Amino acid sequence: MRHVPVRFTLLAILLALPLLSGCDNSDLRPWHTEILQSEYSADTAAGIDSLEAYMQLEDAVFTELDERIYAHSATGPAEALERYSTGSLADPTQRQPNWNRTFVLGSDSAKAGVLLLHGMSDSPYSLRALGATLQQQGYAVVGLRMPGHGTLPSGMLDLRWQDMAAVVRLGMQHLAQQLPGKPLYMVGYSTGAPLALNYVLDSVQGGAMDSPQSTSLEPQRNATLPPVTKLVLVSPAIGISPGAALAKWSRLLSKLPGLDRLAWLNVDPEFDPYKYNSFTTNAAEQVHRLTQSVNTRLANRADAERPLPPILVFKSTVDATVTNDALVDQLLLRLSPQRHELVLFDINRFAANTSLLVSDPGPFTARLIADQQLPFTLTLVTNAHADSRAATAHTKPPFAAGPSRTEELGRDWPVGVFSLSHVALPFPPDDPLYGQHRPPDSRQVFLGQQALQGERGILKISGNFLLRLRHNPFYAYQEARILQWLE
Repeated sequence: MRHVPVRFTLLAILLALPLLSGCDNSDLRPWHTEILQSEYSADTAAGIDSLEAYMQLEDAVFTELDERIYAHSATGPAEALERYSTGSLADPTQRQPNWNRTFVLGSDSAKAGVLLLHGMSDSPYSLRALGATLQQQGYAVVGLRMPGHGTLPSGMLDLRWQDMAAVVRLGMQHLAQQLPGKPLYMVGYSTGAPLALNYVLDSVQGGAMDSPQSTSLEPQRNATLPPVTKLVLVSPAIGISPGAALAKWSRLLSKLPGLDRLAWLNVDPEFDPYKYNSFTTNAAEQVHRLTQSVNTRLANRADAERPLPPILVFKSTVDATVTNDALVDQLLLRLSPQRHELVLFDINRFAANTSLLVSDPGPFTARLIADQQLPFTLTLVTNAHADSRAATAHTKPPFAAGPSRTEELGRDWPVGVFSLSHVALPFPPDDPLYGQHRPPDSRQVFLGQQALQGERGILKISGNFLLRLRHNPFYAYQEARILQWLE
């Protein structure tokens, strides 16, 4: 038996004591406890060697979901906002297609293929809007559903990041088979970003170039994996809170009798048809393990010899999920120069009173703009000036002393919006679920921008949920930049 240092055991106990004292399993519902046996696992998925086979297995997963959950869930006015109540406003099966499932958008004589990777606890809906635009522009698109997602929050109790990585390979192999000789691109949102980087690192061989003096930017490739031509990363989970590493201890303690609740960081009502509100400790642990694996591999390689494909990154300067410094220090500064770009969305300098801010990202962006050794292109989307809501994009080339180009976006910051957020970037303002306005005559749940006020503690939906912006006012600019980058 492997020896565990006493200090770690004591640390685990100390961390768990506050949780143990208030541990209560009464708020766990069937979607927190039932496990779908049909779900994909890299260890047990014998014969699942193609995207088609994975989607057939996905059919079985959703059939099991219907039989074990929806068939036994109550219906009626009290469940009007319950995701797992048939016919409710939040029932994803009332929308067609069901965007919780893998989608394939074909294009006649497609010029290239794009694989879309959503984040942890999300679903393929996250990149639905971008996928539709890419199809219209002549791309063949696959929006993957990661194992454990789009069904029950309990799907993340035993999920491993390697299961998701295995499905990414199936998606890339499918596009390569459908589009022989055509360029292949990847778009990764949140946790989908390190999954994309993990695939690219796998596809680039570990050996050095044939000639040590070679200055070619063409990397050696793992012949078994289709190469990626370019990457787009949206709100990338490159560096997350160090506290995520401690999730392992809560997960281990949750195996003890009566401590099931410790398997969850939070248990909330499930009213979002395409994203879990409840979150497991294992999910946090898997994101931590994935990002640590990618960061270690990036640190231990020589990008000049085996460069990663060009990467375009979009991020809000204020992001409660991932850090700015990690993105720059652990990814962009480790890559070959003059091949990559970071697009940062600043806070609304017209609306955000700095005296009310916990932390102003201004010093971070000022440091990047002033850094003449910065090896990548930097674009900052911010106010035209402090007393204007109009937005402009200032672009600074690699190794430059400051911005060389300014573009007026023709779009103002919406009234009342002081910043973007981690979850806002991939959704356009007209998104029917998370957008700026409820669609006319909509009879389905709307979780976008709302103005609700009243007493605290009355609503099932937390104030933090209502405060967080869930669409990108500058989505049109972001989408145009993505199309330009891929072309």
